Amino acid sequence: MNRAAEILLTPGSALYSALARARVAAYRRGLLSAQNVVAPVVSVGNLTTGGTGKTPLVAWTARVLAAEGRRVCVLTRGYGRANPSERVLVSDGAQIFVDARKGGDEPCWLAENLLGAAAVLADRDRVAAARWALAELQSDCFVLDDGFQHIRLARACDLVTIDATNPWGGGYLLPRGRLREPLTALRRATACVITRADQANNLAELLAQVTEISGGRPVFAARTKVSGARPLWPEYGAVLSVDTPVLAFCALGNPAAFFRQATAAGYTLAAQQAFRDHHYYQAQDMAALAQKARAVGAQALLTTAKDAVKLQQIGSGLPIFVLDIELEIEREGELRELLRGVLA
Repeated sequence: MNRAAEILLTPGSALYSALARARVAAYRRGLLSAQNVVAPVVSVGNLTTGGTGKTPLVAWTARVLAAEGRRVCVLTRGYGRANPSERVLVSDGAQIFVDARKGGDEPCWLAENLLGAAAVLADRDRVAAARWALAELQSDCFVLDDGFQHIRLARACDLVTIDATNPWGGGYLLPRGRLREPLTALRRATACVITRADQANNLAELLAQVTEISGGRPVFAARTKVSGARPLWPEYGAVLSVDTPVLAFCALGNPAAFFRQATAAGYTLAAQQAFRDHHYYQAQDMAALAQKARAVGAQALLTTAKDAVKLQQIGSGLPIFVLDIELEIEREGELRELLRGVLA
């Protein structure tokens, strides 16, 4: 961002900060009231816009709660879906009812990963959605996706993710920077989780910063480990060799993190292509990707699991592989114990 743009946007950031602080203060003083539902709510959110690696933590949290015998429902707004005002039951935990266009890419990814463990419900009114799930799904525990600023729904626990590759969103609030709230908002957190910790420039320093800013809240470091690259369709075969040149593409809030991760895992990236977050692919997109891949000598396309849910009906003329990841959390037992305490 150039100096002129910074000067123009700074007053907007100051106004945004004032409004954000006033809103939180209104809830704290009782001028606005958070709505309670008769079930524990665990929020997983962040301080910044863009991708922070939050969604894998949502899935991990839902599995932990389900392992305690709870009927878990993930409440998500479902950004980018066709009708954002519609309530959509993406999955009841046993089957998936909609595609990514109707349910949203992240909700559909969650639904696939949480089959047998949790329902997924997309609704911008998360309070109404929770009450519906209590009655219709007999849910008795909720995971609130992207919920740190959604103070209207009362929660028993706030997990806040901080992206190690860009922890403070440039240091300014919207619109000059990417912060949704001042850093002091971390003091509302129950615990903080530093995501992409393996890509941190200085993890120890960041851990110390988060601990200080949050007022001593527990801080955990999480890493995403590549477990392999699977074919989107079986006819592509079972294995993608790391020596095979690929064109990597995605539509994420932080595409650079995906490209770095694929490279770190040893895959040969002949080219990269980033689309806007939540982009829905069309046939012409895939044709252009295939053309670009051939021009640089790439023999296949490589993408993320979140993107893969939007590609089931679209061919490319080249094999498409999906990079699968697993979340690893340092001191995982402590975080599990913290969540068990929510259910007590």
